[in-house]
Amino acid sequence: MELEIYLSPVDFSMFDFEAETDRLRLANVVKLFNQPEAEYDEKIVLSDIDQFDIALIGIPEDRGTLYNHGTADSPNEIRKYFYSLFSHWKNLRMVDMGNIKRGNTTEDTYFAVKEVVSSLLHKEIVPILIGGSQDLTFANYLAYEKIGKIVNITAIDSVYDLGHDNQELNARSWLSQIILHQPNFLFNFTNIGYQTYFVNKESVQLMKDLFFDVHRLGDVRANLEESEPMIRNADILSFDISAIRQSDAPGNFKAGPNGFTGEEACKLSRYAGMSDKLSSIGFYEVNPKYDNRGQTAHLVGQMIWYFIDGFMNRRDDLPHIATDDYIKFTVTPEGYDEDLVFLKSKKSGRWWMVLKSENKENTKYRPHQFVPCSYADYQTALNNDIPDRWWKVQQKLM
Repeated sequence: MELEIYLSPVDFSMFDFEAETDRLRLANVVKLFNQPEAEYDEKIVLSDIDQFDIALIGIPEDRGTLYNHGTADSPNEIRKYFYSLFSHWKNLRMVDMGNIKRGNTTEDTYFAVKEVVSSLLHKEIVPILIGGSQDLTFANYLAYEKIGKIVNITAIDSVYDLGHDNQELNARSWLSQIILHQPNFLFNFTNIGYQTYFVNKESVQLMKDLFFDVHRLGDVRANLEESEPMIRNADILSFDISAIRQSDAPGNFKAGPNGFTGEEACKLSRYAGMSDKLSSIGFYEVNPKYDNRGQTAHLVGQMIWYFIDGFMNRRDDLPHIATDDYIKFTVTPEGYDEDLVFLKSKKSGRWWMVLKSENKENTKYRPHQFVPCSYADYQTALNNDIPDRWWKVQQKLM
């Protein structure tokens, strides 16, 4: 496939970097797709893509937003700050694919995103998407449909983007569109950081009925480390910048006084990078029109930096059916006739639970039988209680 038809190369001449430059700035480390870096360089084309591990893609599309028009201008604004940062990693293999060309309709843009992302996923390259509005998560999801992979989606967001019945696809309804989409390749959805006063009771109950994982902002901030297993369980992470409080990220129409701090957002991004399972991430809803001296774009640039830092420290310790890289713990809570099996990685010290599927012949859910958890979940089992994570996934596997 000729990806060039969907992409516009990045023009670095539009960026005003600081006078002090050297070869370790990301601007000099990240390669550019379909554009020579100097007159004597050859362009990086599709046949060269296999040499990369990470790809940055801008999506200047905001026709799917309801209130936050202006996010189409954010990809290059984020790049301006991201590329001024320094690389601290040896052998970073990253390419900037440029920007997805804006289609005649939003559906055209979704199609282009699907085609580009699916091509990268097929080559085991992790796309970092910088939007644009959050409905682009739906286009990202369609890329997994194309490669036939059942996925978990985690959204860091102050609300559930469920929309209303029969509402067309937009930044406030993309989740319901994914849930209703057929054929369906969604196994689990997790929300991190919803703010209760923005969410109606019916939506909370719906999430519980679907056995989805939803976590209030206050609970997550009280113990941020417990969000790491939630993120480690995701294939797709969608980060709505409005989940960060206005004082740290003012560049959003719906920015509010409460939310994650900038430091917490960077830590969550690093958790995502460290996850061997996570294969794409998107940062959405940055609006330069409402920003204060580029503060929000600068923060997202740093969040991408932390994602890369996590990626470069991946431990390659996803569990499999048979492995000697884990310590196995078996617990039988009182009043329960089935053992709970926990695995602790010898490489990273991270924990998983091993669940059984009632359908022995259906192997498509096998990767989801290994559920990321924490030491606290193991302690819960030792105290004769069943971890909440275990119950929710077991219901899906029955």
